[in-house]
Amino acid sequence: MITFDNVSKSYGARVLFENVTFNVGKGERIGLVGRNGHGKTTLMRIISGEETADSGRVSAPKNYKIGFLKQHISFSESTIIGEAMLGLPTEEAGERWKAEKILAGLGFSKADAERSPEDFSGGYQVRLNLAKVLLSRPDMLLLDEPTNYLDILSIRWLKNFLIQWKSELILITHDRQFMDDVVTHTVGIHRCRVRKIEGRTDKFYDQIAKDEEIYEKTRVNDEQKRRELERYITRFRAKARLAGLVQSRIKTLNKMEKREKLDKIDDLEFSFRYKPFAAKQIMRCDGLNFGYGEDLLIKDFSIIVGSRDRIGVIGKNGRGKSTLLKILSGNMKPLSGSVTMHTGSACGYFEQTNTSGLVASRTVEEEIQSVSENLDRTQVRNICGAMLFRQDDALKKIGVLSGGEKSRVMLGKIIAEPLNLIMLDEPTNHLDMDSCDGLMEAVDNFDGAVIMVTHNEMFLHGLADRLIVFQEDGPFVFDGTYQEFLDKVGWREEDGGSQKQDRQKFSRKDIRRLRGEINAEKNKILKPLQEKVDFLENAISSAEEEINELNNRAVEAAVNGEGKSIASIGVRLSELEKLIDENFDLLAKVSGELDEKTAEYAARLAALGEEQ
Repeated sequence: MITFDNVSKSYGARVLFENVTFNVGKGERIGLVGRNGHGKTTLMRIISGEETADSGRVSAPKNYKIGFLKQHISFSESTIIGEAMLGLPTEEAGERWKAEKILAGLGFSKADAERSPEDFSGGYQVRLNLAKVLLSRPDMLLLDEPTNYLDILSIRWLKNFLIQWKSELILITHDRQFMDDVVTHTVGIHRCRVRKIEGRTDKFYDQIAKDEEIYEKTRVNDEQKRRELERYITRFRAKARLAGLVQSRIKTLNKMEKREKLDKIDDLEFSFRYKPFAAKQIMRCDGLNFGYGEDLLIKDFSIIVGSRDRIGVIGKNGRGKSTLLKILSGNMKPLSGSVTMHTGSACGYFEQTNTSGLVASRTVEEEIQSVSENLDRTQVRNICGAMLFRQDDALKKIGVLSGGEKSRVMLGKIIAEPLNLIMLDEPTNHLDMDSCDGLMEAVDNFDGAVIMVTHNEMFLHGLADRLIVFQEDGPFVFDGTYQEFLDKVGWREEDGGSQKQDRQKFSRKDIRRLRGEINAEKNKILKPLQEKVDFLENAISSAEEEINELNNRAVEAAVNGEGKSIASIGVRLSELEKLIDENFDLLAKVSGELDEKTAEYAARLAALGEEQ
């Protein structure tokens, strides 16, 4: 486990956190929350040893291994599989199947395994780093925004993987649902302090709200009492007969703690401006086709978009989701087919990677002003403020902004003009959890239509009433909610379809080899667990037999009046009962692990089409 003891960290005059004291217990999965720039990543880097605290101490057990997902890209092997296997512990160095399993979960195909890491995009290269960290089986896993470059299926796989993670975990993510499904505890950085609670993020924020409400009520009451004391002292200070009472109140006033009013914490609070639109349909596309060479990403796709639709665009990465949004928005032309916008439509388009469209030499204020000459400076400043660029921050040059800040500028440009159709391509990647909540509320309240590419299942459950789903054979329209899609259709990659396809690709020789490898590993893993179960069962039986024998001896000692013997027998009986309880607890744990591993190997053998 990791222990923080009065840890503080600042950059110049800016305090990130101070006097942080908490620990991460054995097997705890921690969700680390807080606003962007409040020190979450810095806290992780201090744990990993990449940064040092200004004061205080961070301690861990001897030989405690920490795995930290790094965004820095550096590879030494010529293939994906070779690079991934570098993450395996020394004792598992040759077990290629483990690397293949993790890579498959993160969206790499079998063919990808033999390709060079340099052939892949930055997002896939970060996935490869994630695979290496997961394979290393550290005592503590540190994950900073691991879902940013994952598609929805890989996110679902990673969530299930982390739920079963037995060691310690600290997770930073803007995806509230993902975090809540995974963590056992929440640690939050709030007003330069750190608090840890057991449970989900909503429990943490509820507690913060209650504490601050109590603080504010106490502060107001104290201020009222202080004013009353000051009035009394001022009024009666000159009266000699009341000197004692006056002095008593002066002492009371001096002892009172001065509670400062809590600073307002900025939230991303905004609404999209709506341009009135009377028709029922705002856009229509017919027979869209698009691809590269002979491979079509989009084939004969058609959809009619209603004036109030909330459409989620979902599917694995690389299937064409962002391409479809570019075509629908008019930023790319299809090979064939048509996109027809209603004459009264006004469309805004947010593309997560299109920050190159921002002018580096402009200020935030100037960039938002460039959207429309009809905006006055007050309106522009209000939009800047809504995007958290208040006062002098609105005068920052675009060129010095972080990726998250540039994303907020792009959102600001969309809300600067009245719209009735908004297209959003992964708008949450550079937002913190609270800003994601603000965006979700803004989309929900917008009176027009919204088409959104997202892998955030909370957004899909909360907003989407229709879906454009990209599966292996291209996109199709599903008229229903995301939950209805999961219930009625589901992901083919999760229902066993892909397993069946992979099974058909194995030759009999491959199946025999893989079956042999799995059985060898199965025996290696299950045999020690079974031996431990047998040992514990025998130990419990022996202890119970000894208890029966001691009970008989206790009866004899009582009959013979042997007080000392009765006392020593009682002590031993207490020791045995405690030992039995401990062994039963350990037996339950080991038996559970044995059952889990047995089921895992059974599933892997079944996937090969072989009997155990």
